[in-house]
Amino acid sequence: DKLADQALKSAKVDAYARVKDIPATALAELTCAHPLAQLGYAFDVPLFDGDHVTDDTGTGFVHTAPGHGREDFDIWMASQRELIQRGIKTEIPYTVDENGFYTKEAPGFENKRVLTEKGEKGDANEAVIKELAQAGAIIARGRLKHQYPHSWRSKKPVIFRNTPQWFIAMDQPFREGRTLREIALDEIGRTKWTPAAGENRIRGMIANRPDWVVSRQRAWGVPIAVFVKKGGHEILVDQQVNARILQAFEQEGADAWYHENAAKRFLAPDYAPEDYEKISDVLDVWFDSGSTHAFVLNDAEQFPMLAGLNRKRDGGLDEIMYLEGSDQHRGWFHSSLLESCGADGRAPYDAVLTHGFVLDEKGRKMSKSLGNVVAPQKVISDAGADILRLWVAASDYADDLRVGPEILKTFIELYRKLRNTLRWMLGTLAHHTQEDDLLIEQAGELERLMLHRLTEMDAQIRAAYSAYDFKKVVALLTPFMTSDLSAFYFDIRKDALYCDPPSSVKRRTTLAVIEQIFRCVTTWLAPILVFTSEEAWLARYPQAISAHLEQFPTLPSQWRDDALFQKWEQIRLIRSVVTGALEIERAQKRIGSSLEAAPIVYLNDSKLSAALAACDFAEICIVSNLTLENGAGPSDAFRLPEVPGVAVSPQRAKGVKCARSWKYFDPASAEPDYQDITSRDAQALRELTALGRWSAQA
Repeated sequence: DKLADQALKSAKVDAYARVKDIPATALAELTCAHPLAQLGYAFDVPLFDGDHVTDDTGTGFVHTAPGHGREDFDIWMASQRELIQRGIKTEIPYTVDENGFYTKEAPGFENKRVLTEKGEKGDANEAVIKELAQAGAIIARGRLKHQYPHSWRSKKPVIFRNTPQWFIAMDQPFREGRTLREIALDEIGRTKWTPAAGENRIRGMIANRPDWVVSRQRAWGVPIAVFVKKGGHEILVDQQVNARILQAFEQEGADAWYHENAAKRFLAPDYAPEDYEKISDVLDVWFDSGSTHAFVLNDAEQFPMLAGLNRKRDGGLDEIMYLEGSDQHRGWFHSSLLESCGADGRAPYDAVLTHGFVLDEKGRKMSKSLGNVVAPQKVISDAGADILRLWVAASDYADDLRVGPEILKTFIELYRKLRNTLRWMLGTLAHHTQEDDLLIEQAGELERLMLHRLTEMDAQIRAAYSAYDFKKVVALLTPFMTSDLSAFYFDIRKDALYCDPPSSVKRRTTLAVIEQIFRCVTTWLAPILVFTSEEAWLARYPQAISAHLEQFPTLPSQWRDDALFQKWEQIRLIRSVVTGALEIERAQKRIGSSLEAAPIVYLNDSKLSAALAACDFAEICIVSNLTLENGAGPSDAFRLPEVPGVAVSPQRAKGVKCARSWKYFDPASAEPDYQDITSRDAQALRELTALGRWSAQA
């Protein structure tokens, strides 16, 4: 109804009478006579109800050519059962050849051209319109502007045409009565997918895909090396013929198939070459890529490192992983799965990891025209490969990744912090000896806390690496190295390391613990900061071959001490209040370093008081002296809302400043020979002198 006036006006019909209304359901059941029956098109034409037909122009009826349009083909194939019931042949004829000419399947138009080699309209269109007009089967003609496919290479218009192709059947039982689709779906469930959403993505694709078209008509590619009996569809299956083809391909490459006398070479003397058609189609490139597993995993000569591969699914230890972008669920992962399931009855991989794509800082696709391309080579040249690797590891690869100058600045700064932590440990460990490690059982609470933290970190990092969660590895190591180590443990123990006597158990157990920390942290970082870790490892162990040949250290289970950790969580909370109070004093210029302070700490919580029992809290807070008092403390004392029950009154340290440790001490406690340093520092100098590492003249 909507198009009636417009259509009749185009046909120059001035007046018409409405005879009858016909519902759409009735139209869909009609069968029409072909308008060009006089030319030999003596078959019925069914009407279809198609969603692709619009009512904004034309008549509301469109010509359906299932051999030349995607929507036309889909509706034809979806109506197969109905067409058969109506006695209509469902075979689609090949009406246009590869050069754009009508074939004999289009009576009256054979050799008329649809498109020329220049991509221009041929003479076929006018010929068809002329015949329709002569048959009285056309009421009007006009021009319509609509979208049409063009070649991505030549930019010229192209047409769709149905052609005979080679398919791999998805639902034909072939292996123990199972179909390729069934086998592939089962194997998807046996594969580990990272991220997990990848499993549903590829499962849906396999479950709903049609048969796989593996042939292409291109001037290049890997040939489908098959002979077909002329006059039929019988494929020649002969092991001797296949052996001759295989030998030629191995010696000369796939081009052997295209040589002039190839058919005679491969078929004779067993078969007459003139009785067989040598297929000229080539394989879909996805079939090429999907076959890589057959060569990489099964060619011990080319890949000797994979010889003796024993997969976990076979009771071994080895896993095969495929890694690519998320678009490969439809590509490489997909074709590899189907080929391997068809040939071997199982997936070629045990695990599949996919990642997103790299965008600029604003989330835009990179392009030269926008000038937002970040070249990996330039990042490596300007900042180093480890910066690039750190950015990748810290990013959520499950989604698209953003990168740009400002983002990279963040990772350059983070890298410097991690590198400086390694560098500081290397300098400190110059004084470490193997004998120090024997004292680790005598370590104090702070050292035992750090050993506990190593066991915690070890379990978490192993789990993160096993799950390919590199972002979590970086998220774990960053606060551990910058906060737990540099800002807490190392900062506290610098006094013991720099100023304690060489014989000090505290100093030696600290060195032993730092040695363990270095071994753990460096190997944990090695998969990410490959060059930095290698540099640090070989600087520490010059006789080693490589950090990348090391396993993560196996840590004693007795190092785990959850009760000690909970206690020190309380101690660190109290310390945060002291640190906050001293920061204000430093900002107000009332003190310089924290060693100039001797704060009074008020505790109004028995649990907090118990946590500090037997703890040198002044040492933990890096102050010269510290007084603990029970009670709420004065109203003007410093407090943190998140740490109730703790108040701090900052006080300046009394006494004189030690010339060596800079701690303030009572000068009356100084030894006669060392008036300007503490007795601890005096003992250190005596031992260093005895070792020949210090002299008064120096």
